[in-house]
Amino acid sequence: MIDRLLALQQAGGRGVVLTVVAGPDLGAKLLVLEDGETVGDGPPGLAALADGLIRGARNTTVELEGRTVFAEVYAPPPRLFVYGAVDTAEALAAGARLLGWRTVVADARPRFATRERMPSADELIVSWPGEAFAQVVPDHATAVVVLTHDDKLDLPALELALASDAFCVGLIGGRRNQERKRERLREAGVAEEAIARIAGPTGLDLGAEAVPEVALSILAEALATRNGRSGGRLSG
Repeated sequence: MIDRLLALQQAGGRGVVLTVVAGPDLGAKLLVLEDGETVGDGPPGLAALADGLIRGARNTTVELEGRTVFAEVYAPPPRLFVYGAVDTAEALAAGARLLGWRTVVADARPRFATRERMPSADELIVSWPGEAFAQVVPDHATAVVVLTHDDKLDLPALELALASDAFCVGLIGGRRNQERKRERLREAGVAEEAIARIAGPTGLDLGAEAVPEVALSILAEALATRNGRSGGRLSG
C-alpha cells in the first residue's frame, strides 16, 4: 500500500486511506484511488465512501456499519485557473500561492500574458479559451475566474467553465454587465441551472477597491465555496 501511495503522490493523483479505528476489523486499512482501484485489507464496503471523501479534500472520521473509520485524503493542491491576464490576475496568482494553490493564467492576447506581467503564475498560457480549457481541464479541485471584460473571450470561457466540474466559477464586473452576459449565455443555449453557478460579481463583500483587495475578496469567496461555507463572520 505504501508503494502504491507513493506512486500516486508522485503522479499527482488522488486517493484516500481508510483506517478502521473502532469496531469490527480494527486496524484494517484500504487505499482507494479516484479511479476506483483499491489496495489493502479493509472491508470492501469502505470503497463506497471514497468519492465523496476525495472531493471533500480533508481528513475526517466517518461511521460505517458499526465501525469508526479515519479517512486520510491524498491529493495535489487545489488549482486557480484565471482567464484574462489583467492586473487582478497577477494579484490573484500571488495570493493563491500563499494558500499553497497552483495557479494557471491564460489569455489570447500575447501582450498581456507575459512572464513579466504575471511573475506569480505557476503556468502561463497564451491561447483562446477553447485551447486553454482543453489544456487545463478544470476539475472538482479547480476554481475558475474570468477577468477579460471582452465578450469574445469571456463568453466562451464561461461556457467552458460551466460545462466543467470546477468548484467555483467567478466573473468580474458590475451587475448590469453580469446580467447582460447571463442573457447572452441563455441565447447560446446554456442551461439556467448552469448559469446559476456563476459567482458574479465575484468576491465577498469586503469593501474592496484596490487590486490586491479585490483579489483577496475573490480568493476568500473561492476558499469559502471549496469548504462549503458562506463566508460570514466567525463571530456570528
